Amino acid sequence: MTKATFIAIPNFTNARLVLSALVLSVFTLVPTLGKSQETVVSHGYNFFGELKYPSDFAHLDYVNPNAPKGGDISIWAPGTFDSMNPYSRKGRAGALSSAPFESLLTGTADEVGSQYGLLAHSIEYPSDQAWVIFHIRPEARFSDGSALTAEDAKFTYELFLNDGLPSYRAVLAQVVQSVEVIDAHTIKYTFTQEASKRDAIPMVGGLPVMSKAWFEKTGAKLDESRMEIPLGSGPYVLDGYEINSSITYKRNPDYWGDGLAITKGQNNFDTIRIEYFADSNAAFEAFKSGEYTFRVENSSKQWATAYDFPALADGHVIKKTLPDGGMATGQSFAMNLRREKFNDIRVREALGYLFNFEWSNESLFYGQYARINSFWENSELAAVGKPSVEELALLEPLADQLPDGVLTDDAIMAPISGNRPTDRANLRKASALLDAAGWVVGDDGLRRNADGQTLAIEIIEDSPTFDRVILPFVENLRAAGIDATYNRIDPAQYTDRTRNYDFDMITDQFPMSLEPSSGLKQYFGSATADESVFNSMGLKSPAVDALIENILAVQSKSELQTAVRALDRTLRAYRFWIPQWYNATHRVAYWDMYEHPEQIAPYDLGYLGYWWYNADKAQKLKDQGILR
Repeated sequence: MTKATFIAIPNFTNARLVLSALVLSVFTLVPTLGKSQETVVSHGYNFFGELKYPSDFAHLDYVNPNAPKGGDISIWAPGTFDSMNPYSRKGRAGALSSAPFESLLTGTADEVGSQYGLLAHSIEYPSDQAWVIFHIRPEARFSDGSALTAEDAKFTYELFLNDGLPSYRAVLAQVVQSVEVIDAHTIKYTFTQEASKRDAIPMVGGLPVMSKAWFEKTGAKLDESRMEIPLGSGPYVLDGYEINSSITYKRNPDYWGDGLAITKGQNNFDTIRIEYFADSNAAFEAFKSGEYTFRVENSSKQWATAYDFPALADGHVIKKTLPDGGMATGQSFAMNLRREKFNDIRVREALGYLFNFEWSNESLFYGQYARINSFWENSELAAVGKPSVEELALLEPLADQLPDGVLTDDAIMAPISGNRPTDRANLRKASALLDAAGWVVGDDGLRRNADGQTLAIEIIEDSPTFDRVILPFVENLRAAGIDATYNRIDPAQYTDRTRNYDFDMITDQFPMSLEPSSGLKQYFGSATADESVFNSMGLKSPAVDALIENILAVQSKSELQTAVRALDRTLRAYRFWIPQWYNATHRVAYWDMYEHPEQIAPYDLGYLGYWWYNADKAQKLKDQGILR
């Protein structure tokens, strides 16, 4: 079971924002007038190595370049929505509400770190990467047919700088010194001396570009809740919505980018519809009756026991697993360190002993999951064993700021439990830690501190699918004398409480990158801990801040591996999370009218991107009265 999340990504690709090295096979070097430096001109960017695709590539390897256009696909989303603005903290944005926007650069689903021109046909920058120039494609158009220009790119940058998420604004301001529109199709970003060489170009290249004219005409603000989506240039536009019920996007038949190599074989559906349901159980029943047509299954119980309905038995619904080459999402119980009760690391460690993954996996998940131990689980970046000599070189200067054991002990691993809901040995370990932290059991069986305060912990959740996981955990917490409660609340209240940090513990995700960079500051940095929507636990650690700076300064993949492992073992040592589980496969079910390439891209299932509609199969289902 995984926490259901719906992240809107322009052009439905996973953008992995990183920089590039100077590789002669894909770059052109030209002199910079009046300077000794040469300027690199390229169709893409990758800091650590050669771009996979040359400048004259015909299409991405994982797409079907001849995929037909047409048809529709429908998916589900949990809860409700009351806004169509994905860039505001106000309101709950509708699923895929950033779909109409594109960026100057875009990533692919089969490479780590590479970015290719989308709105921009090429970029140029000096060897010291002090600035970058983007050459925007003259044919780029917004969905109303108006030209997309450098002025729009600059305007959107200023929107995010002034009105974006506070944590993102802080990072953006540290990177960009100035922006200059050279002409209608050329924009230059000059970077600060402090800017990370790995972050600067992909950060500005990855910004969505919106219409300046639309914002000036409407008077809209970036950070506001509204039901109108700004004018974008993407392949899909909003077609309609019914509040808390459904959202429909339609493919723009005049989409300007259809002939590009980077988009060929993608954006194949005429319409994409999202149906909203209160919870996964209601959504599953709707899928069985054909109310929507494609489902990514996040419940191991349903996957193991519930797929026995007639449409599946008759072959009208396909159920399959597909490989997932990505990392685990970092799904975990996160503790709010802003609450005094979590100040003592012994309390946090004790809570980790009270979640029984092994029993949960066997009894609740039908053995489908593996345990998460690292923030970079299922990758070479995960810290293992004791720190290496290279890691110690980064960690030892921070010795007085690190949690105990980071320099000398094996990387923290999640406790192993037995085959009963309550593991007695782990319960004793947790009790000893709580006793040592000053939380003593009273006559009523509850733990109190020296001031007589009860150790009360509330876990909040908005999905009933987590009831069967959290309730046994709460029982174990109570067995240890903790006044634990589970409060399932509605999605709107959950959004409000989590954004305002009004919780003790939640289930959260920490999805890391295989080439992490400045985004780490939003998840783990002290400067934005009180305002970042990603740093749910509110971590503030000078040692973590320094280790993040080390990551930003690396010049090779081997250095990156060392620096990330040092950060990983340090984060794990703070014990602000109780890691949950992951599955290295995609579990999908869909009505038999969709096709996909034989080889799925390693880093993106891509069902909204490079899958396509089989009109003959769909018509057969309709002719038989199976689907409307």
